[in-house]
Amino acid sequence: MTRNTYYMLGLLALLALVAYLMMQRPGEQSSSGEAGEHLVNIDSLAVDKIEISSPSTRIVLEKRGVEWFVQEPVSYRADQSNVASLIHDSRNLQVKSVVSTKAEKHSMFQVDSMGTLVKMSGRGEEQAGFVIGKPGISYLDVYARRVNSDDVVLISNASSYVFSRPVREWRDRTILKVPQENIKEVRFQYGDTTFVLAFRDSVWMIGRDSTQDWVVNSLLSSLADFQADDFIDTIWTKSPRITAQIAYAGAQLNFAYQKDGERYFVRSSNSPQWFDVQSWRANQILKRKKDLVKSGQ
Repeated sequence: MTRNTYYMLGLLALLALVAYLMMQRPGEQSSSGEAGEHLVNIDSLAVDKIEISSPSTRIVLEKRGVEWFVQEPVSYRADQSNVASLIHDSRNLQVKSVVSTKAEKHSMFQVDSMGTLVKMSGRGEEQAGFVIGKPGISYLDVYARRVNSDDVVLISNASSYVFSRPVREWRDRTILKVPQENIKEVRFQYGDTTFVLAFRDSVWMIGRDSTQDWVVNSLLSSLADFQADDFIDTIWTKSPRITAQIAYAGAQLNFAYQKDGERYFVRSSNSPQWFDVQSWRANQILKRKKDLVKSGQ
């Protein structure tokens, strides 16, 4: 090996020794005395309120009956799968080691006011409270601290993103969802141009024209579960100009194309909420007749 190689190996060994000695300072350790424990004990069935606070936002989720709703900063039905993921992941946060017992070290691991504080309650009583700090070296390791404890722990089976989602990802982004088998007819309108895709005698037809099965099946799948990219909570003095309408399963979708951002503002007749939908997603259902019929007709 060259002299430079020996030098680099020696430097790495020295850095490792310094790191080890730092972790052995009074009040800090790299022990695994609590290894294997769960960070918190949660009865997932009893949880009916979750508060998530970070330096930039505060989110409150509440369970009403069997469904979860966002209570703050807006009132809206929650994304049920994301809430379930949060509770599941919280129950499975496993302590790998205690890295510090000193309060003055909280800022180093971002388990102070710069972290994400999560509180879970059930029937009016707090079940668990913990702070998610900065990521560890491993992808699924993060630093954390139990509320009312100075101990900073390294936990596994954790993705900090689960606890720090933006508000829009806690809200249910479903624009329209229906069982696909309930869709028997789809009416398209683009200005003065109108055509109807209908299921007749076990085949999908547009007038007398037969259609491409794979294109129609893809369309129906998108119509059955149409999701938004974001929410539009602005109160307009003038509604956007509708450029396309699609009606099916007793509901109608209104599309307003936005040239500036290659996107659509979309609203269902079932709700007053406007949604932001990227063009690529909207184009999965904004089909023209020529896209659907078999070639040569």
